[in-house]
Amino acid sequence: MTRLFFSVVLSSILFAKHTSAQNINTKFGRNEILEDLEYLYSSLDDAHYDLYAYTSKEKFNENYRHVRASIIADSISSLEATNLFQKVISAANNGHTEIDFPGAAYGAYAYNGGTIFPLEIAFENDKYLIRKNFSDHQDIKIGLEIMSINGMAMDAVLAKIHPQVSAERTYFKNTKIELYSFPRLYWQVFGRQDNFEVAIKEKENITSYMISAVDLIEGYEKKRDEVLNAQMQLKFLETSAYINPGNFAGDEQKYQRFIDSAFVKIKETAVKNLIIDLRNNGGGNDSFSDYLVSYIADKPFKWNSKLTIKTSEFLKAHTRKNSDTTTVYFKQILNHKNGELFEFETGRYQPQAKSKRFDGKVYVLVNRQSHSQAAVTAAQIQDYDFGTIVGEETGDYPSLYASQFQYPLPNTGIPVKVSKGYIVRVNGSRAQKGVVPDIVIQDHLLDENDEILDGLLSQLN
Repeated sequence: MTRLFFSVVLSSILFAKHTSAQNINTKFGRNEILEDLEYLYSSLDDAHYDLYAYTSKEKFNENYRHVRASIIADSISSLEATNLFQKVISAANNGHTEIDFPGAAYGAYAYNGGTIFPLEIAFENDKYLIRKNFSDHQDIKIGLEIMSINGMAMDAVLAKIHPQVSAERTYFKNTKIELYSFPRLYWQVFGRQDNFEVAIKEKENITSYMISAVDLIEGYEKKRDEVLNAQMQLKFLETSAYINPGNFAGDEQKYQRFIDSAFVKIKETAVKNLIIDLRNNGGGNDSFSDYLVSYIADKPFKWNSKLTIKTSEFLKAHTRKNSDTTTVYFKQILNHKNGELFEFETGRYQPQAKSKRFDGKVYVLVNRQSHSQAAVTAAQIQDYDFGTIVGEETGDYPSLYASQFQYPLPNTGIPVKVSKGYIVRVNGSRAQKGVVPDIVIQDHLLDENDEILDGLLSQLN
């Protein structure tokens, strides 16, 4: 019910290699862009659950008029159109109402000899810290602070990038920039640059370096790992079992077989503690997460206290075209009046038989990259007291505007994702904050150390 996004940039690159140059290089006329812009505005206003929950209508409209007035060229590329439309949709400050990173344009650029900024960044303690260095300057150390790029202070650089990213707050915007990667977004906003003057601070000294861009594919994409890297895994660590369920999406039968077999082994080993890892997790569907929770729950449970959907003429047309209208969920969308909010009852999920359940102490690891249903699941476990949450505050809110649906803009075909629902966490809190751990341990993305897991294990052992 609350899927956010998965990092699919590499697959987009591979797809773009086989995409016709005509599609990639298509130019759109000014009137076509203005028509899509108006369509975007009207569809958001009609279909979003509450477009102005995190911004005023006046401020949203002022931004819309500003973007519209900036469209003066007679020929506009798909990348340029994406940048324009992102600036409109991101003004809603809703992470699940978004236009994705332009992966196809990025892929076409890559296969045409594209180059990219060679330093990845993590955002910690209000600083822009070097996370990965793919440049020839190996004396630029991991963890040092970037102060400026090509004479532009980092605050100003981020002020240019943030309007391309949909999120409720700066903390979550920066989390998404870590996810998509700063070099990719820097290219999206500033275009190709083959050389960079970078001011880097070490202690109290600031040193300027002239660094060259690296080949996008060989020098960057093939050398890095995606931030979202949740994979199914079970292992045993002294008195604890550790399970990473992977993202809550994909082959559900395969997922359930993994969970079933994992808990058989956990029961056989008779460990005292269970550690569930929801870090670097893109989220997905509640049917996956509830199946996991059923193995640690001691009573029937829900993944929310309330799920409300807004019907609209736009959503109804989309539903009739794309969905199975014989299901209860989509029937209710069609049967309610346009603009009406209705509560959809998700029902209680039953725990596994006591003989199958784990009955020791449960700890759930989260970090700022625990997205969407991963954050909702952590809150669910916390609110039912099924386990102890460990790590750092999630970027995503557990009470959030989500339940996305997607549609293309008519002229450019650019996909738009909109939140048609509002989800309230199990304890009923609507506080605008992430899941706050019971045991706080900061996750440093700058190194290969696992501060959260190691920190928990040191306390348990």
